[in-house]
Amino acid sequence: MLNSDALNKKETEAIRIMRNFLLQKGNFPTVRELMVEMNYKSPRSAAVIIEQLIGKNSLKRKSDGSLQLLEVKQEENTSATTIDIPLVGSVACGAPILAEQNVDAMIPVSVKLAKPPHTYFFLRAKGDSMNEKGIHDGDLALVKQQATANNGDLVVALIDDEATLKEFYHQGDAIILKPRSSNKIHQPILLTDDFQIQGIVISTIPAQMND
Repeated sequence: MLNSDALNKKETEAIRIMRNFLLQKGNFPTVRELMVEMNYKSPRSAAVIIEQLIGKNSLKRKSDGSLQLLEVKQEENTSATTIDIPLVGSVACGAPILAEQNVDAMIPVSVKLAKPPHTYFFLRAKGDSMNEKGIHDGDLALVKQQATANNGDLVVALIDDEATLKEFYHQGDAIILKPRSSNKIHQPILLTDDFQIQGIVISTIPAQMND
């Protein structure tokens, strides 16, 4: 990846806008949204800057045509203190959670929090099923990838190719994924072995701080 000095002022502004859209709304801005945000008069100008950023390795076009935001290093020694963690968007049917088509962006995290050699990813929380644990709609959960969990761990589980964040309990032959919510519409999920644990939550970033 190129150093951020290789980006001009407009390109740096475009990256900032894309990152904020991604963290706050969960998706990249459309070409027209980027045009409006950057005060361009033509969508072509926004399309051109996207291609420039791809050429400078700040953006990547995935195999399905969607974009992935690559982290721009500020200094050469940044990697000594941080590690790039993928932000996972929607989980593609049948694909591993960290498959290329699922990754929307790379976010730098301190190695004191995301400790090597473990693998980590960010997942955006949806809804209010874990609000009593301080996890709200739009928050980013930092997840350590592993296939096992202990009772009381907050886990990301994959059920029928849908990722869900719940509190894990193993009782006899049954697995119970419990919501922790003030909204009583959310009920425990009772499972046997028809699911996969993707990892355990070790930290969260509140949605209002994702800017």
